[in-house]
Amino acid sequence: MVASPNERIACRIFSRASDASIAAAAEIANLIRAKSSRGEQTVLGLVAGSSPVGVYTELVRLHRAGELSFASVVTFNSDEYHPMHSGELQSTSRFMHDHLLDHVDIDPANVYLPDGTIPKDQAAAFCARYEQSIRDAGGIDIQLLGVNRAGHIGLNEPGSDRSSRTRLITLDTPTRTDAASDFFGAENVPRHAITMGVGTLLSARRILMLAFGEGKADVVARMVEGYAGANVPATFLQDHPSAEILLDEASASALTRIRSPWLLGEVAWDDAAIRRAVIDLAEGLDKAILKLTDGDYNENGLQDLLAAHGNSYDINLTVFRQLQSTITGWPGGKPEHRKRPGDRPGHRDDIFPKRVMVFSPHPDDDVISMGGTLIRLVDQGHDVHIAYQTSGNIAVFDEDALRFAEFVEDFCSEFEIQADGLDQLSQHIDSFLRKKQPGQLDSDEVLRIKGLIRRGEARQGARCCGVPDANLHYLDLPFYQTGRITKSPLSKKDVDITVDLLRSTQPHQIYAAGDLSDPHGTHRTCLSAILQACVICQNDPWYEACAVWMYRGAWQEWSPHQIEMAVPLSPLEVSRKRVAIFKHESQKDRALFPGSDIREFWQRAEARNADTAMRYDKLGLAEYAAIEGFVRWDGKTGIDL
Repeated sequence: MVASPNERIACRIFSRASDASIAAAAEIANLIRAKSSRGEQTVLGLVAGSSPVGVYTELVRLHRAGELSFASVVTFNSDEYHPMHSGELQSTSRFMHDHLLDHVDIDPANVYLPDGTIPKDQAAAFCARYEQSIRDAGGIDIQLLGVNRAGHIGLNEPGSDRSSRTRLITLDTPTRTDAASDFFGAENVPRHAITMGVGTLLSARRILMLAFGEGKADVVARMVEGYAGANVPATFLQDHPSAEILLDEASASALTRIRSPWLLGEVAWDDAAIRRAVIDLAEGLDKAILKLTDGDYNENGLQDLLAAHGNSYDINLTVFRQLQSTITGWPGGKPEHRKRPGDRPGHRDDIFPKRVMVFSPHPDDDVISMGGTLIRLVDQGHDVHIAYQTSGNIAVFDEDALRFAEFVEDFCSEFEIQADGLDQLSQHIDSFLRKKQPGQLDSDEVLRIKGLIRRGEARQGARCCGVPDANLHYLDLPFYQTGRITKSPLSKKDVDITVDLLRSTQPHQIYAAGDLSDPHGTHRTCLSAILQACVICQNDPWYEACAVWMYRGAWQEWSPHQIEMAVPLSPLEVSRKRVAIFKHESQKDRALFPGSDIREFWQRAEARNADTAMRYDKLGLAEYAAIEGFVRWDGKTGIDL
């Protein structure tokens, strides 16, 4: 894989995020051992966030295995919200203690963390002392970094100067919106933060940045191949003599060497490469595929493709037919009486109707991401099941939980029902729910109320699609049941629950969320549980007839060059899908965890489905109101299994 001449920062691309984390941890561990053997201390610059968790996990594993001591290590963390007490859920201090510091033999006196409780009028003096402490320690040997979608490093907002030092800053609205889910609402996100400056971070002798997932692909490309400037602070890493970015395949997908390798030299022109190149060419020129000419190929870096495969029209026709073959109005296959000569056979067309298992990470992902296909599968006579993998209970506003709890109280009072535990519930509502503070963890009772709210909404959404209640499965996977944003690691119990469901239903089709940009990783974890279960079941007799399809839509969409099954939706099906999404009332108008996209989920889904249809139309295919796209899992994946 040839690196582009445009790459201004060294990049290493790994097949899986876990491999990148292990590589970063290995470099850190080797430096600690080497310096310790010389009687020297190692100074690490650390960050909180989802990206470095795998690094800390591996460092802890090495320590517990007796392979690494932190006795000679000094750490400095890059940032902290202000105001923020060290014990609060969202604090850098708590994060670092939970994921690293409490599990290794580091001297507490060697741990430096920005103080989120320092009065504002004392912040400048504190920041100056923090800088001096770094200098007194001899400077940072390795600085670990992550990057957000806007290109921040630390909490340096766009406009931060290259020479900036540790300081108190005011957070921009986009930054606070991105952090909203950690704080149970944007209104609870602190407006200020203490952060190492860009200059402070660049003073480290070595910088390792981690970036994982499709959601980071665009900013990685801008950071690596764009020009350095204060509007994207991460681009200043281009000036560092020993900075390197560790990527997984998803986060590297927008780099030229991955997106358009033919621009860098010879490539192996297999079907996938040809399809991507031709679709990219057509979209870049805003032309239908069958209208591309030899000149279009020659003038846009595809001379080798043209030379290897003859004239442009033959190439165009091959790609056009491939893309056309993805479109099907029968995602589960056709019954015999509807088959016609010339129909393209699907997977196991000899089986009709099929048993279909749709996995939904949260209680609304099924209708948001593939609601139209779900409706069509039911309407066409298939036996459709839905498995809700998590309760989604942390994504319900307190006022909704209070409203439902008060309804139970009023209902029992109105009908003079003496329900067991009602008095205790009423007391708990008074003592906890009505007095709950922003960011405070929910009690078990409140989590159960919120889980029931989402379960009821899921049931109503499924009924809109025609799925009977008996075909709904509420898995409540244990990894999710923490009551916090941060979840437990996937366990054998999670996988076993999934295996048991698959073996009891023996589906002919499995639909799973491949939308891996979910900011808190629930989709990724849920997909890993499904794929691990499929690997376990792969030798079962029923599995031979099973196909696994991955959908997207809540956070992003498949591109035409990736789509292997495109299900067109009529305007009526788009409307029915919208109604099913609306049944998730706790997520309507304003979701608790919206991510960086401020649109409602139904708006995102409709826009993405319409955009996919428009892209097919512009490429010269039939014009539809909307298209839901799917990619088939072939048993190989970059997901951490």
